[in-house]
Order: sequence, then structure tokens, then C-alpha cells
Amino acid sequence: MNTAASKKYFTVAEANAMLPLVRAIVDDIVRLKNEIEERRDRLKEIRRLPGHRRDEDNPYDEEVQQIEEEIEKENDRLEEFCDELRRLGVELKDAKIGLIDFLTQIEGREAYLCWKLGEGDITFWHELEAGFAGRQSLLEGSVRGPKPGEGGDKK
Repeated sequence: MNTAASKKYFTVAEANAMLPLVRAIVDDIVRLKNEIEERRDRLKEIRRLPGHRRDEDNPYDEEVQQIEEEIEKENDRLEEFCDELRRLGVELKDAKIGLIDFLTQIEGREAYLCWKLGEGDITFWHELEAGFAGRQSLLEGSVRGPKPGEGGDKK
């Protein structure tokens, strides 16, 4: 979590300018998250097979070990991507669908600019506690939005 002294507030323009990089990172995160889930599903299938017990000679032991090692490596890579987003000041909210938030100030209060993989520019915002279900359009005049000079690092 950001401390008060290190909070980074984004304007809509600043967040949109970062989207090419953020989009690439989030695309990698979603792809990797799905690969990890597929491998976990395969492990569950193997463990349901008859004769899969740790104390028995199992023809699937080698595959299980390989899948477990791959999952561990992929989890490490996933954490690296998440760290990269954090360094940029972006908050990952859902790795499965690629949902992220940029901290902003709207009408003098903290809020989030909200973006999901597959969307073009940032066109939604929500209150801090509202989440995805509380998204409101920036285009429909639900708020006046941040002024051009608002945002940036809090001093």
C-alpha cells in the first residue's frame, strides 16, 4: 500500500500515456495466470487417477514433479510482473481478467481510474471502496474529472 508521502496520483492523460506499457505487462500477467491455472487443473486430474499415491510406484510422478516446478517458476515470473506494475504506481485488482486501477483525485477526493485489458483508453473511474461494480463513465459527465494540472506525485 502507498504511504501518504509516496502516493502517486494520475491524471487521465498520464494514465492513458502509460497504457501501452501497462497493457503489455497486464497481457503477460493474464496469459501467465491462465497457464498456471491450466497446470493446476492438470495436477488435480493426475491426482484423481487410480494408483496415484506417494508411496506407490507411479507412472505420473515425473509429470507431477515437472508441472510443480513449472508452476513455481511461473508464479515467480507472475510476481515480477506484478512488482513492475507496483513500481509504476499501478494497482492490479484482478490478474485473471487484467483489471487495474490508477490512483487519482476527483473533486478533491481520492478515487481510482479503472481499466481492463481489452479496453481502449481509460474511460471509467470508481470510488476507492466501490470496485469494478461501481465504475462510472468519465465520458458521461458523472464527474468533472481531474483538471489538467491535477495528479502527479503528492508533495
